[in-house]
Amino acid sequence: MRAVAPALTAALAAAATAQSEPPPPPNLVVILVDDLGWADIGPFGGEIPTPNLDRLAAQGMKFTDFAVSSPVCSASRAALLTGCYHRRVGIGGALGPDAEIGLGDGELTLAELCRQRGYATACFGKWHLGHHPRFLPLQHGFDEYFGLPYSNDMWPLHPAYANLPDAAAARKRGYPPLPLVEGNRVVDAEVTAADQAQLTQWYTDRAVSFVERHRDRPFFLYLPHSMVHVPLFASHEFHGKSGHGRFGDVVMEIDWSVGRVLDALDRLDLAERTLVVFTSDNGPWLGYGEHAGSAGPLREGKGTTFEGGIRAPTLVRWPGHVPAGAVCSEFAATIDLLPTFARLIGAELPAHRIDGRDITPLLFGAPDAKSPHEAFYCYYDGGQLQAVRDARWKLHFAHRYATLGDRAGGKGGAPAPYANARIERSLFDLHADPGETTDVAAEHPDVVARLQRLAQAAREDLGDTLTPTEGKGIRPAGRLGASDERLRW
Repeated sequence: MRAVAPALTAALAAAATAQSEPPPPPNLVVILVDDLGWADIGPFGGEIPTPNLDRLAAQGMKFTDFAVSSPVCSASRAALLTGCYHRRVGIGGALGPDAEIGLGDGELTLAELCRQRGYATACFGKWHLGHHPRFLPLQHGFDEYFGLPYSNDMWPLHPAYANLPDAAAARKRGYPPLPLVEGNRVVDAEVTAADQAQLTQWYTDRAVSFVERHRDRPFFLYLPHSMVHVPLFASHEFHGKSGHGRFGDVVMEIDWSVGRVLDALDRLDLAERTLVVFTSDNGPWLGYGEHAGSAGPLREGKGTTFEGGIRAPTLVRWPGHVPAGAVCSEFAATIDLLPTFARLIGAELPAHRIDGRDITPLLFGAPDAKSPHEAFYCYYDGGQLQAVRDARWKLHFAHRYATLGDRAGGKGGAPAPYANARIERSLFDLHADPGETTDVAAEHPDVVARLQRLAQAAREDLGDTLTPTEGKGIRPAGRLGASDERLRW
C-alpha cells in the first residue's frame, strides 16, 4: 500500500485501528463501465475531462493494479458478481442473442449476498449473463432491473455494418432487434439509435431514484453501463463537448453519471454510509481506433490476457474509512468484491468454493497491507490458461492472440482487422515493466518454476485447453430447459 502524501499518515493509522471494530454495514454501489481503458480517465492520466471521477479519486483510493477475470464481457461480469473465476462458473466469452446458457441457479451473486442482510438491490444497465427470464437479474437476487440484456452492438442497426465485408455484415444483420428489458419483461422490442443515445441518462435516472427511495434502508446498487462499448452513443447534451471526438463525449457522459450518483449520496447525507466502487469490465477494444479507448503504457487491450486487456481503472470511496487521496499499488481483482462485501456487511459466504479474497486491509490503508493473492490465473479463448501472475511477476504460456501490431485502429465506428500473433513462454516483471516488453525468464528460473507449479494446480482445478487438462472444480453454467420460458420480443 502506498499513499500519495505524508498527510495521509494519521488517516491511515486511524483507519487501521478502526479495523478492530468493524464499521456499521455500508450501502454498496458498484459502477461498471464497458470497455473502458486503463488510461481513459483523469485519475489514470487520461486527457478527457472527468471532473467527477477526479473527485472520486481525491475522496477515495485509486487501485493501479486491479484486474478482471477475463478480457471480455460475459465472463468478466460473471466473475465480478460471484467472486469466482469465470471458468469456475462455466461462463466464457460474450453471450449472444442465440445463447441458451446463463449464470447458474446455484451461484451466489453480490445481490443475493446483500439480501441476506436485508438490503434493497437493483441493477440498471447491461446484464449479459443470459437474456432469457431464468437468467435475468430478478432471478439472481435483484429487486429491480432495467437495461439491455447483452451488448449494444448485438443489433441489426449497428451503423458500422455498412463498412464491413459482405459476409460479416450479413451475419451481423442477422441479429434480432435489440430489446430493452424491465424486470422480466421487454418494454421496448426494437431499440433505435435514438434510444441508444439515452441509455446512459436512463440508467442514471433509475439509479438516482433507487438511492432516493431507499435512503432509509441499506441498499446495493449495481450500475453496469452499456457504454463505452461500440457503437458509441451520447445524449445531445454531450455531443462535441469533450474536445476528444465521440469517444470523449461518451466518457464525459459516464463521468456526469458518476457525478449524479455521488451528488445524490451527498445530498441525502449518505456519503459516509456508502462504499462506491468504479471499475471496468475489460480493456479497450483497440480495433475500433478513434472509437476506442487507451490502455496507456499497458500492452494490447480487450480480447487478450496482456495487462491492457485485464487491468481495469478502479476507484473506491467510503469517506471516513477508505483514506482520501490514497493510491494502492498492491494487486487486487473484481473477484475480491464479494468476500470483501461479505465481511463489511456481516453476510455469509457460499458453501461452494470462491476465488476472491477479502481486501479490507488494502481498502482501509492498513500499514504494510499486501495483496492476498498467491496467484491469479488468466484464462481466455475457450478455456486456455494463457498466463499466471502474482503480486509482481507474470508468466505467459505460449499462445496465439489477436493484435493490431503497429497498425492504427479503425475510423468512423468501423473496426480495423486484427492479425494473429503468438507469444512464447515469457516472464515479465510487472513492477519494472508493466508494458510486458522484456522477457526475463532466463534471469529468474526460480520464479518461472514456482509460477509453473501454481499453474499446474490451476489446471487440475479449472482445466486448460492449451495442455489440455480437464478441471475438477468447474461448475456448469445454467442451461435453458425445454419447459423454461424464452424472452419474447
